[in-house]
Order: sequence, then C-alpha cells, then structure tokens
Amino acid sequence: MMRFVLSCLPLLPLLIISILESLLKLFIPKKRKSVTGEIVLITGAGHGIGRLTAYEFAKLKSKLVLWDINKHGIEETATECRRLGAKAHTFVVDCSNREDIYNSAKKVKAEIGDVSILINNAGVVYESDFFATQDPQIEKTFEVNTLAHFWTTKAFLPAMIKYNHGHIVTVASAAGHLGIPFLVAYCSSKFAVVGFHESLTEELASLKRTGVKTSCLCPYFINTGFIKNLSSSLGPYLKPEEVVDKLMNGILTEQKMIFVPSPLSKLLVVKT
Repeated sequence: MMRFVLSCLPLLPLLIISILESLLKLFIPKKRKSVTGEIVLITGAGHGIGRLTAYEFAKLKSKLVLWDINKHGIEETATECRRLGAKAHTFVVDCSNREDIYNSAKKVKAEIGDVSILINNAGVVYESDFFATQDPQIEKTFEVNTLAHFWTTKAFLPAMIKYNHGHIVTVASAAGHLGIPFLVAYCSSKFAVVGFHESLTEELASLKRTGVKTSCLCPYFINTGFIKNLSSSLGPYLKPEEVVDKLMNGILTEQKMIFVPSPLSKLLVVKT
C-alpha cells in the first residue's frame, strides 16, 4: 500500500493543477465564437464523430459540406442537418486518394465557396499485431489518417490565409501521444498528425496569420465499434457524444489541444 502511495506522489501536483484549471473554467468560461454562416467541411461525416459534429454545427446554423466514402451514410447525416435548419451538401470522397480529394475540393470551391472551418476527421484502423498487419493496410492507414490532412489543408488553407480567417481541426487520438500494442500503424499515423498540427500551428504564427486557428482533438478510445480488443490501463471507452461536446467547446473557444478526458494531458506528461 505504501509503495502504491509513493508511486502516485509525482501525480499529485498535476492533479492539483488539473483541478484548479477546471475550477477556473467553471467560474470564468471563455467566450465562444459564432460559426453562423461559416462553411464547415467535415471528412468522415457519414458516421460516428463526424456525423455528430455535423449535427452540432447544423444547430449553430453553419453551412455543412459533408465528405465520406459511404454515400448512404452522408445522405443520412445531411438529412438530419437539414431537419435541424442548416444547408448541407454531400460529396462521396475517398480520402485515401489524393486526386479525389483535390478534384472534390475544386467542386466545393466552385459550387459552394471557400471553406472556413476544415475538420479532418476521416480515419481507419486495423487492429492486429505488427507482422499480421498487411502492407496495403499500413499504406491505407497513413493515406487516410495522415496524408489526407495534407491534401485537404493544401486545398483549403490558401483562402483562409488570404482572408486571415479560418480554422483547421485535426482529429487525432491519445494514440498520437502513447503507443498501444497491436495498433502500431494506427498509433504511428496519429503521432504524425499531432506533429502536423503542432508544426502547422507554429508556421501560421510565424506568418502572422493570427486569424487562422488550429485545434487538435486527442481523445482516449471512443466506443464507435472500430477497436474491439483494446488492452490499456487508461480507462473505459468514451461515449461519442461526450467527445463531440468537448470537441465543439474546444473549437468554439479556439483551444489548440483538446484532450478527452482533460486529465489525460497531465497523465501523458508522466507516461515514461
């Protein structure tokens, strides 16, 4: 028992800081920005986090551009967004295909306008040991989880820079900060997009484009059915609704890094 208590002592200052931060946010909440009329593009909008995020932006009267490889999925999402009072446009896009992304981006700009909020959410995961993960699966993981962020951002960031207005949202994972067994490709791809977010944030700052914001979502694993045999000591699966609530708050208050649950950021500091 004494050994356990002593091992927990290094976490005590971080726990105190986390509690104080939570109290500060409770009593002095940061003002939320308006996204009414903003053109919001969400990849992977046909299900899960992407779909629920679209619903939240629809409630705020944003104009939705929904991308997914699953036509039936995005049409269902769009129908609900329209019921909530928002305009919604759907595009069937394979986010593992650079040319498909670029061609679809051209259509969006020509038919709808300049995207001002880009949410790179599309992702894939293959749960298997390192040697059992096939080469095409590794390639697909990086094409969707990492490279797609480059192609969409290259397509839509120039207009944001021109008008010094916009927001790039990177959906990463706690797996972008912490290695998990049997998810080597997935973790590697998420480590890469965390680096993408941090580097892009610094580059925009150096360019004095203070009106172009960036946010990176890093949740623990979410109960969306993608990962079934997770073995980790970090805790139970998160509910998608809980994650989207934190994501929306992070976007609207322009947080650079959004950890869910929030104490996760403190735990990762002492992961070694």
